[in-house]
Amino acid sequence: MTFEELKLQDNLIKATKINKYIEVNAIQEKVIPLILEDCDVMAKAQTGSGKTASFVLPILEKLSKIHRNPNQKAKLKVLVLTPTRELALQVANNFVLFSEFLEKKPRIVSIIGGENIGDQLLDIQKGCDIIVATTGRLIDILNKKQIDLTKIEYFVLDEADKMLDLGFEEELETILKVLPLKRQNLLFSATYPPKILNIVSKITKNPIEVSIKDESQIVKTITQRVIRVNKENKSPLLRHLIVKEKWEQILVFMANKRAADNIAQKFRKYGFKAESFHGDLTQEERSYTLKEFKEKKIKVLFSSDIAARGLDIEDISCVVNFDLPRSTADYIHRIGRTGRAGKTGIAISFINFENEEHFKLIEKRCDVKLLEEQIEGFEETGIAPLKQKGKEAVKGKRKSKKDKLREEALKNNK
Repeated sequence: MTFEELKLQDNLIKATKINKYIEVNAIQEKVIPLILEDCDVMAKAQTGSGKTASFVLPILEKLSKIHRNPNQKAKLKVLVLTPTRELALQVANNFVLFSEFLEKKPRIVSIIGGENIGDQLLDIQKGCDIIVATTGRLIDILNKKQIDLTKIEYFVLDEADKMLDLGFEEELETILKVLPLKRQNLLFSATYPPKILNIVSKITKNPIEVSIKDESQIVKTITQRVIRVNKENKSPLLRHLIVKEKWEQILVFMANKRAADNIAQKFRKYGFKAESFHGDLTQEERSYTLKEFKEKKIKVLFSSDIAARGLDIEDISCVVNFDLPRSTADYIHRIGRTGRAGKTGIAISFINFENEEHFKLIEKRCDVKLLEEQIEGFEETGIAPLKQKGKEAVKGKRKSKKDKLREEALKNNK
């Protein structure tokens, strides 16, 4: 299917072609017509699936049909919430790119932490049609009574599962209280566990559910590899692979911020153009680092999971799980940073005796089985520790869940 078949106006079609969006993918094909028909949507789709265009394009189509006096100040109609600053900036940039040829260009404002709040307040006061925000900074502005959300017509919650993982549930509920009841709601999430469904019920009552079932399609251009290596040899092995394989740009995921800083410093000593990227950097530092990475002035970027979502760089040749992610969803998000825009990519995971069981679980849930490799000169040594059997529970030592509930009920009835 092409974008012309979705009945979008010519000016939007022109923008899709300029930005190399030629064929409509699965989520765009399903979601765009529903949004144009004013339906609430609850979409399940992984990062990298093209979901941003699936809500940006129809919203721009609908906004362009609203008559507005050119001399009249723009009124806020669209609110998009994202879990990270980088994703907010990326979504806002998509609105800008796709609206380039519209006769009535909407005013788009990003509201994120780490940047001057005074400048953001000024942009809001000048009038805007679309706000893309992180919850913390938006609530700061709400508390100052410097923004009016009562006329919002389109509410988008992007990467909902990640927002709740990061503990934004309370902030999200605060924002929902000031939104008008009558609005179109568009929710996008990689997963919909009970906690997410609880929030969904507070946002919309009758959404149309859209699910892109074949998650393997997202990583079909990615070659996945798993290499066994002792913990102390991971860093030397990575240096060896970068030189041998001649990778141009490498994104390396680390367990935490300190580890990212330390290893980036070591790699610089070995002559690599390397930097770290994580939430402790100022927004100016984060934006500058990403810009340098996109311009290939940085070869190796060591990052926390902050880069797993909202980082859209087409030319990342390899993603390395130096430390394994905590969940299968995080694994899919991480490796989805490469092999983008139809290009091929490589995703490598380092494993050893300590984390091999965890990786087996990731494989099982991703429905893949990868051949374990060993690299000459960096072979894993040692013996796998014997699995410890858990001690049998001693009956009567601890109260059962049923006993606890019974005691609690008795207390409440007194």
